[in-house]
Amino acid sequence: MASSMQAGIAVAIFASDKGPGDPERASLMGEVGRVFARKGARMLCLAEQGIIPVPLITAARTAGGVVEVVADASIVLPQALKDVPITILPDQAERLAYLANASVAFVALPGSLASVSSLFGAWASGNTRPVVMLNRHRAFEVVRGFAADVLSASVANHDRNIQFADTVEDLWSKVAWVSEQRR
Repeated sequence: MASSMQAGIAVAIFASDKGPGDPERASLMGEVGRVFARKGARMLCLAEQGIIPVPLITAARTAGGVVEVVADASIVLPQALKDVPITILPDQAERLAYLANASVAFVALPGSLASVSSLFGAWASGNTRPVVMLNRHRAFEVVRGFAADVLSASVANHDRNIQFADTVEDLWSKVAWVSEQRR
């Protein structure tokens, strides 16, 4: 059961199940959806250019989680997800700003270049939030190296704003920690 401090943490999740990338990403999205739902998180999922993180949304909803899809005008949710709230914002900058304003952290899951590009766009837009990346199979090792080599020398408290997790439970722990730091 989630503690009262952790209940209702709103996180923007960047995940993709399209294109080349981690072959386990669908099952990984499902695991994240179930764990975050059990912890009481409110998950905001970006869907654009036909890419919808269906396994994440389905698992979260099945586990009783709260999910909102933030989408471009091209997105039509599958019939199985018809009851999921969807916010359509035609402009990408609007979508990214909405995700930043409605969340306490950005969560990046291993996936494709599309999800990483959207995460970078959200973070670079000036609406920054702490970022927690699930570094499964070293998916974000290049980013970790960049953070250690470049950001550590030029960005104060970079280690509080960019976190890396190796497991889904560790991912949740770090999301809860960065959420607590923002209070």
